[in-house]
Amino acid sequence: MKLSAPLMLTFATLTLGGLTPNARAFADDCRLSLSQSVLDYGLMQRAIRTPEPQEQTLGERRVSLNLNCPQPADMSVFYRAIAATAERFRLADHGSYTVHISDAVLDGQSVDLGLISTAGQAPQSTASGLPWRPGQAIVPVRSGAAVQGQNLSAQLQLTAWTQAQVSQLRDAAVWETTGLFEPVAAGRSAEITLRARFAPAACHVKLSNGGRVDFGRMSKNDLDRDNSTRLPPKGLTLQVGCDAPTPFALLMHDNRAGSATVNSEIYYGLGLDNSSNKIGLYSLNVDPTDASADDFARLYRTDSTTDGAAWSRASSNPIPMAQRSLLGFTHNAGSLSGPVPIQNFTTKVTVEAVIAPISTLDLTDKVILDGSATLEVLYL
Repeated sequence: MKLSAPLMLTFATLTLGGLTPNARAFADDCRLSLSQSVLDYGLMQRAIRTPEPQEQTLGERRVSLNLNCPQPADMSVFYRAIAATAERFRLADHGSYTVHISDAVLDGQSVDLGLISTAGQAPQSTASGLPWRPGQAIVPVRSGAAVQGQNLSAQLQLTAWTQAQVSQLRDAAVWETTGLFEPVAAGRSAEITLRARFAPAACHVKLSNGGRVDFGRMSKNDLDRDNSTRLPPKGLTLQVGCDAPTPFALLMHDNRAGSATVNSEIYYGLGLDNSSNKIGLYSLNVDPTDASADDFARLYRTDSTTDGAAWSRASSNPIPMAQRSLLGFTHNAGSLSGPVPIQNFTTKVTVEAVIAPISTLDLTDKVILDGSATLEVLYL
């Protein structure tokens, strides 16, 4: 249910008694600065990571904060950023960071720090160093009470974290978030940006003979007039090499989409003849018993029609490469957990081609089998 109510705005003269033009100038002349405004936590490559805990640190970055005013003023500073928890701030969907402040110096003398939720409030807790929590401000403290001053400096330590879900990223990603340091005594704020970059594992796929399959020359006497003709199968070797053990899946894309004589995700087109007739189709078949990887005794195939959300029970049954199903490998027979991390993978693949009945083709000129597909490696 949506509730609404009219909003009425009335205007009146606002008199700021007690705040002289000079006092406003003093407040506006306060300056807050940071030693750096962009914190880059660098590039994280999933391939070089060992089995991870539920959470992993991206590192620490240090920043100096300075607040300078021409006259003694309230030195409270709020940090405005999206909260992730009561202790942390948000860094993208699966990341967070903490802000710790310490080593505060007010007008040349060391001071403790306190946390407050509203300006002018008595400090809730005080210490020489404190975690800066969402929705709170820090204030310099002596003998348990907040004090004013002209020049405040402090050191910030910002520690970023990532959850284990980051290992599910398939593509390069950049996480970036911003926060604002807002001093109570000035109308200006200082912005800080936190950035972390992620790259998928570097895996390379290779087919023998450059991925070319040549069925040689055929005459129409080699083909059936009224039925499809199955050509002798051809073999290739498929290799996938990664920088480190990485869970991956294989997927095929038909570069001659729409030219296969049978509409199925496991069949790929051989192109069209001179009269735009469909020449035939082919499939690329994998037998897990012909596959090997790392030091696994044997491999089993597993596939997913849900983009990796669920996987079939791992088996040794042969399977064709598909255009909408992910194909992966595991060393656990019967597993439903999907592919396991693999660094070096090799398997034989069999290409089986079928030519349409020659009664459906234009053979007044030579016909070239023009199949083309792209084999993609997806990081899981």
